[in-house]
Amino acid sequence: MPSQPLTPLVSPLDLDHLARMTLGDAKLGQEVLALFAEQSMGLISMMATQPAKATVCVHKLKGSADGVGAFAVARAAAHLERVVQAGDNSTRAFAELKNTVADACAAIEALLSACPDGRPEILRIACASHTGARPVDQL
Repeated sequence: MPSQPLTPLVSPLDLDHLARMTLGDAKLGQEVLALFAEQSMGLISMMATQPAKATVCVHKLKGSADGVGAFAVARAAAHLERVVQAGDNSTRAFAELKNTVADACAAIEALLSACPDGRPEILRIACASHTGARPVDQL
């Protein structure tokens, strides 16, 4: 029998929050996570290719992340939002947000891969194409 880890595993997703937001409907939670992953990848891509839209995109991402329980993404988005508003160099903050989103998408992919009606293939393609991150099964 394997022993429990000495420290709790840290997840980029607060699944208890998600369950409250979806009233405990697991199927709805899966769909919300899949939509969040797709939207977040699109917003990251838009910020990278259309910097003039970065303020709107990062604000949208921050709200979406808060809604689904991706609080690390929300914090990274809030940080980037503050950096952009201050007129400071946003390169590092954007890279941190991009990495945080990739971590959240990898966690979502892993979670949905374990669900019989999840959508892991869509997420694998979206995560790899927009962030340059490797899919979970290639780590």
